[in-house]
Amino acid sequence: MRALPVGAHALLIEVGSAGEAEALHAELLRRRAAEELPAVQEIVPAARTVLLDGLADPRSLAAQVTSWSVPPLAPSAGPEITVPVRYDGPDLAEVAALWGVPVAEVPRVVGGVSFRVAFCGFAPGFGYLTGLPERFHVPRRSTPRTAVPAGALGLAGEYAGVYPRSSPGGWQLIGSTDVVLWDPAREPAALLSPGGRVRFTEAAAEGGGR
Repeated sequence: MRALPVGAHALLIEVGSAGEAEALHAELLRRRAAEELPAVQEIVPAARTVLLDGLADPRSLAAQVTSWSVPPLAPSAGPEITVPVRYDGPDLAEVAALWGVPVAEVPRVVGGVSFRVAFCGFAPGFGYLTGLPERFHVPRRSTPRTAVPAGALGLAGEYAGVYPRSSPGGWQLIGSTDVVLWDPAREPAALLSPGGRVRFTEAAAEGGGR
């Protein structure tokens, strides 16, 4: 673990893996709630870093944090957000082949995972979701699409995610949803936030569809 002061009031903590970043983020939130952390305005996780902004003395915290013992990430105890999905993505058959399962098994595999929002980025409302077992990790597409529709459910490496708006993208698209991930008129605007849980259900099983 490395802790690097950034400017006068921020601290960037670097760790070795995505799992360590998630565990560190959870520990920072726990310490803040227990008033064991100096006052901080924002705690922002990423793939292998966590940024703390609004600190009065980031150098003092940097000297402490590297000696912390950060426990492994515990299963999230809060409620899950349920996202109904139609498994109609253009890469569905390719993903099933990579997994070595029939296409009809993909909804069962995805639906059996309680995903965790590791961090957000790329576009407002886009959450990088972890939890898919390693044997189901798939590579990005060799040629990204110039436009992925809003609501598309994609997979790439260890992550799953739903595109909140139309944008270029290279993830393997397996389905789509009508759930709105980002709405500036909503409070909060983002449906997903780091540390939250997500469960994908098959829309057809609920009488879903357009």
